Amino acid sequence: MAAAGSAEGASDSPALWAEVWALLPRAEEGLTLALSGEVEDCVLPLLRRARALLYGAAGRPGAATAAALERLSDVLRDYSWEKLNAGPWREVGKGWRQVYAYGCLFGALAAVAAGRPLARAVRLCDLGLLMGASVLDNVLARLVRALQPHLPRAAPRDGARAQVAPAPPSRPGRPVPAAEGERPFQSVRPEPPPPSAVQPEEGIPRLRCPSLEHFRDNYLVPQRPVVLEGVMDHWPCMKKWSVDYFCQVAGCRTVPVELGARYTDEEWSQQLMTVSDFISQYIMEEKNVGYLAQHQLFDQIPELKEDISIPDYCCLGEGEEDDITINAWFGPGGTISPLHQDPQQNFLAQVFGRKYIRLYSPQDSENLYPHESQILHNTSQVDVEDPDLVKFPNFTKAAFQSCILMPGQILFIPVKYWHYVRSLELSFSVSFWWS
Repeated sequence: MAAAGSAEGASDSPALWAEVWALLPRAEEGLTLALSGEVEDCVLPLLRRARALLYGAAGRPGAATAAALERLSDVLRDYSWEKLNAGPWREVGKGWRQVYAYGCLFGALAAVAAGRPLARAVRLCDLGLLMGASVLDNVLARLVRALQPHLPRAAPRDGARAQVAPAPPSRPGRPVPAAEGERPFQSVRPEPPPPSAVQPEEGIPRLRCPSLEHFRDNYLVPQRPVVLEGVMDHWPCMKKWSVDYFCQVAGCRTVPVELGARYTDEEWSQQLMTVSDFISQYIMEEKNVGYLAQHQLFDQIPELKEDISIPDYCCLGEGEEDDITINAWFGPGGTISPLHQDPQQNFLAQVFGRKYIRLYSPQDSENLYPHESQILHNTSQVDVEDPDLVKFPNFTKAAFQSCILMPGQILFIPVKYWHYVRSLELSFSVSFWWS
């Protein structure tokens, strides 16, 4: 643990440098700088210069070497960042993402070598994990795990603890988030409307701990939604997780936050910020709309993954456990996922807070008016709770099921089922996408 009085952790410990150095190849040639794709000719010499600086010192790099390594890291990150933002994310070459990851790695190592605050090194690791591609057997994830125990844990926040009630969704391709510190858009948080009444004939059936065979035969094979109860009662997150806990465990970690009530709004954007800043600005502040949505937080912070379990029913799928995508959804009341569909089966597990959810069958797709653009083709144009029936007259023909998902419940959303989700209060959900 960092020494008392250091707000961002100390990095001047010889033992810490030895721990960090042990994560790297022992010889310079072992750090191969292999790239999975072409990059401009000027980049590889920069990478080799950074590697030579790192391995040229006998032991821990001195101040001058660390400063030179930091400058090279800045050049590599700035140059590759332009490439990451040059077009649609899916068209960004993996080689450029690896260059960005190497830039983050060299910058984090320079910060540790120079005795800089560890929060900077951790932030660079997170940026590399979020925007880069894996290098050196995912060295950035291993480095941040080595650094984080040396950071002080955040003090509890007054009033920040979420009360966990007793136990009884994919977006289109996202743009690259704005850099940390920029605030491109700020939205006033609307007062969440009252929960929509769930009529008995519209209610999604509930089932307590069904057998694998019963779930397969009655819900998975016929593709019928169901709310599962009792399945996640034993998960540690049901007792441990709160706003205060996230501040302590993940407060220094950088994550992408959506700004705006819903991703179809013109003003919607994303910003990179620490979990602590997200909680201060968008959880504790009543006026701002921010959502940590569809983020693979548990790959980034394995300590949190130990608090959840993959539902046993996922074994009925065709893929391996490593193929299951686990996403976090954390935000205040009033956040909305517009009516959309996903290409995989989905278990949505509610840890705390409540969510109003409405489901429509894929057979009603024509009546739901999907966007015509490729990037939003899986999203409806209709505002589900305030539809424009002049513009979308056939929307009334679409039958739906709905529920208010409570803490401790898991909703099975069959593949390509349309779903609309609105948080009724401060909420944390975990989704499991599986084939």
